[in-house]
Amino acid sequence: MTIEVAQGAIAGDSHSRVKVALSCFLGSAIEWYDFMLYGFLAPIVFDKLFFPKFDPVVSSIVVLGIFAVGFVARPLGGLFFGHFGDRIGRKPVMATTLILMGLSTTAIGLLPTYATFGIWAAVLLLALRFLQGFALGGESTGAPVLMLESAPEGKRGFFSSIAQSGNFAGVVAATIAVSAVASLPETDLLAWAWRIPFLLSVVLVGLGVYVRFKVEESPVFRSTTAPLRVPLMTVLAKYKKPALIVFCCALSESGVFYLTSIFGLSYGGRTLGIDQATLLHGVLIGNVLAIAMVPFMGALSDRVGRRLILGASFLLAALYVCFLFFPLLQSGDTFKIALAIAIPGILLQPMQIGVTSSFYPELFSDSRVRFSGVSLGRQFGTILGGGIMPVVAASLLAWGGGLTYVLIYFAVVSAISLAAVIIASETRDRPI
Repeated sequence: MTIEVAQGAIAGDSHSRVKVALSCFLGSAIEWYDFMLYGFLAPIVFDKLFFPKFDPVVSSIVVLGIFAVGFVARPLGGLFFGHFGDRIGRKPVMATTLILMGLSTTAIGLLPTYATFGIWAAVLLLALRFLQGFALGGESTGAPVLMLESAPEGKRGFFSSIAQSGNFAGVVAATIAVSAVASLPETDLLAWAWRIPFLLSVVLVGLGVYVRFKVEESPVFRSTTAPLRVPLMTVLAKYKKPALIVFCCALSESGVFYLTSIFGLSYGGRTLGIDQATLLHGVLIGNVLAIAMVPFMGALSDRVGRRLILGASFLLAALYVCFLFFPLLQSGDTFKIALAIAIPGILLQPMQIGVTSSFYPELFSDSRVRFSGVSLGRQFGTILGGGIMPVVAASLLAWGGGLTYVLIYFAVVSAISLAAVIIASETRDRPI
């Protein structure tokens, strides 16, 4: 009888973990689909739809600036949802973030343009982009934390990375949707087709919310003592070093994608005259392979440790961007151009995101502050890394007349992240 009960408990745990994994994967995929639609469509049409009176260079910077607003909102959303995630639980917070993201994305698809609403159309776009970032600030921390706290011993890296692989699935879905509408005649794209990917969000979010309400709360959270009144204050008092390590690592973790994909799309299309389809194909290839590579890197970190893979990823990212990415992009060869965009998704990002999904939460030994602590470091690091990367790169390109300052900027960001990994302790075997 005892053996049967134990076997039933193991089966129940396995079934519960599968549901949590599915929920986190789908939720992350949907939220990143919603969040990245702007990043992919904005360089193509939003300057014409919302800023037609601006100089082309200025309008490109403004469009990328609004893209960065989503990252300005992420720390606020991370702190807000982190507070309640540590106090009332991971599950209700994650359902809320998914609904908020879906509503704001659908609303973008319903926006009037400058032609019918003037500058107020851009103001509304700015506000909705802020809400997208606010929602993602909670989701991007909550999903890996829930997966980590639900994972079996010795497999935390693998299980946590499943949630993060959903990020790439969302980018793939966004790339396919944008590629489909971008292939239409420009008159159709500007008149109505650009709205379709945003409006599809309401269907996807409905599915995601249904699945998310079926999962159980994190077993680690259920077993904790009474929640702290203000978890963030405890983080600032006792966990400053872990939060600073997360912040520094997040600079490059987010920066490599947004430099090569978002700025890469803008630079490749506007400066080099590369067909958008070629660039988007590179994004698609890299992110399709990343869906599998992220869990692989997470599982590898369970064997060799987090720091080795993460430190190597920051070094390789700096070398790739400074010496290979732009020469490949400027080659004029379709295959090399697509490869330039794809390589970060195939290797660099999985090495980073597949590991940080477990590394960041493991730095915080007290589960009562884990959500808040990771949110504080990651979201502020992301805004100063990936969030402003495209607009800073575009500004440096315009100011310097070349790529030199862009490359120096990225190299400095990568060096800071590498230094953080060097001073951190290994977390693979830490109890949570």
